[in-house]
Amino acid sequence: MTENIQLLLTGLLLGGVYGLIALSLVLIYKSTRILNLAQGELGMMSAFIAWTFMVALGFPFWLSILLAMLCAAIVGILVERLLLRPLIGESLLAAVIMTLAFGYFLKGIIAMAWPGVTKSFPQFIPISSLQVGDFLISLHYLWCFGIAVLLFVALAFFFWSTRQGLSMRAVAEDHQVARSLGIRVTNTFAISWAIALALGAVAGVLLGSLGTISIVIGEIGLMKALPVMLLGGLESFIGALIGGIIIGIAETFGGVYVDPFVGGGFKDIVPFILMLLVLILKPHGLFGLKKIERM
Repeated sequence: MTENIQLLLTGLLLGGVYGLIALSLVLIYKSTRILNLAQGELGMMSAFIAWTFMVALGFPFWLSILLAMLCAAIVGILVERLLLRPLIGESLLAAVIMTLAFGYFLKGIIAMAWPGVTKSFPQFIPISSLQVGDFLISLHYLWCFGIAVLLFVALAFFFWSTRQGLSMRAVAEDHQVARSLGIRVTNTFAISWAIALALGAVAGVLLGSLGTISIVIGEIGLMKALPVMLLGGLESFIGALIGGIIIGIAETFGGVYVDPFVGGGFKDIVPFILMLLVLILKPHGLFGLKKIERM
């Protein structure tokens, strides 16, 4: 029983990071209806940028993360302005393919800019454990979870309590109605991309701090985020967090109880098994809304 609770706590804390990665996808999809398949590579690029500031330039870790977020936000605005805005009026599939192509382009750029197999962050989050009764809680995981939840709360406050946030919610509901209210939809798109990529930068750094940074971390991040996003609901912020926690717990238990019997690898497919089950039983996700259009 004690071991199960220990695994539950570990999975919950890890799920917060997964939820933060999915949140960046949800934010873009909610405002633009575009599924950003380059999000993994963009998060990976941000992790390498933060590593450069920390290790190569010797900046403090907090300043490095802020600068990585700033760089990611600028890239987000450029992507929306230069790559996606010319596709307004085209099919959404064209925009999704554009993000996929941009992701492969970024992967090549990263391979040239940061050659080598793997890189590691210096220790900027405590790696010791906290003893709570019979349980050991990793301070590293706890910090990562706390940062993720803090960003969720900050984003919720932004959307519900600021003028720009309310404008973004209006755009997410209906582009034409938002235009009729005087909201500049294209500017809102750019802001959504900037915020989403800044959040993705933090998620990339946190994911990289849990292991190492390599050319494959982008694919790993996207493969975690997509099931979380579909599990929680394509447009639900709280769904991204809850979905991330569910995936994190399922991965942890699967890795301990199933992997030894199948030779390993089961924990990597658990997210997709859960995603398929939820899509079969509830196609809009756990917190997704079914929209009914009257003809």
